[in-house]
Amino acid sequence: MAVMDAWSDKVGVPPKSIMTMMADPGCALTKALDLEMTDPGPVGVLGNVRSKRFAAVFDDGKCTKLFVSEGPGDPAGDDDPSASLVENVLANL
Repeated sequence: MAVMDAWSDKVGVPPKSIMTMMADPGCALTKALDLEMTDPGPVGVLGNVRSKRFAAVFDDGKCTKLFVSEGPGDPAGDDDPSASLVENVLANL
């Protein structure tokens, strides 16, 4: 959990926030949401199973909104991450 704690601190999410930062080391959630990145570019560089860039809203354990940043020639959403940024998520709640 040290990595998630460090990431939370870096992005300014205080302990006991309404936001919960969670890891998915076995990629169970990634696979359940069908968000496994399969493009050979990023996978070839990073190896292993990787998650697409996404933001999700859960209500009572159910995924109610899913925002994925990816596009043609941009499987990791690096060029245009706007779909999964907080501004877009909040605008679509």
